[in-house]
Amino acid sequence: MTGSHAPFPHDPADTAVPSSSDEEEAAAEAALEVDFAALVKENEERLGQLQRLQADFENFRKQAQKRVGDEVDRSTGKFVEDLLPVLDACELAFAHGVDGIEPIWSALLGALRRHGLEPLDSLGVPFNPEQHEAVMHVPAGDDGDDGNVEPIVSDVMRTGYTWKGRVLRPAMVTVKG
Repeated sequence: MTGSHAPFPHDPADTAVPSSSDEEEAAAEAALEVDFAALVKENEERLGQLQRLQADFENFRKQAQKRVGDEVDRSTGKFVEDLLPVLDACELAFAHGVDGIEPIWSALLGALRRHGLEPLDSLGVPFNPEQHEAVMHVPAGDDGDDGNVEPIVSDVMRTGYTWKGRVLRPAMVTVKG
């Protein structure tokens, strides 16, 4: 049998003998996977820190805005409180029939109302010490009641006001009951 030769029982190309470069490559790939996993974990931790920091900043910003708004309301409330004697004078002048005072009083009260001033509607309502200052007390009449009558505001001597929901000045009232 000439011309033909028998193949090797094991062709060296068929058997992959791990070389040192293959081992190094596998080790490098494993190290890259570990490094990648560590980087992903670190990235997630940093992202969590950043999100918490952003939330803390938003909370701080909102609290600062609220404090500034509250301070502005207090300051303007003090200014409006200084104007209450002017409203009282207009109200008394109107009650005594002074001509020409009603448009001025209405304009001033209207301007202040647009910004948060509200007069307390006190006549005929139950006495509330947070909104009313009782300067006179009138005993309840003999209406046949058993004495368990809730005190009612029977006369308003000076109008009370609220500023943006907070009592600026209580109404000066007479209480019946």
